[in-house]
Amino acid sequence: MSSVLTLNENLALRMLARNGIAIIWQLNVAAATAHRTGHPQSAAALLELADAVEHAWLRAEGARRLS
Repeated sequence: MSSVLTLNENLALRMLARNGIAIIWQLNVAAATAHRTGHPQSAAALLELADAVEHAWLRAEGARRLS
């Protein structure tokens, strides 16, 4: 299971670097669309990824404030 978490964290960091914090909102909107169109597993995966991106962003902000 830790390899899945690592994969999500790596993907989250790449998405954050490429798209900025807007990706958090975009992933949440995509999750809502997936849920509304009858794809609950996809919605859950997108929400998990959005959460990982948000956590990565918060860690980066905290590190920046400490330095």
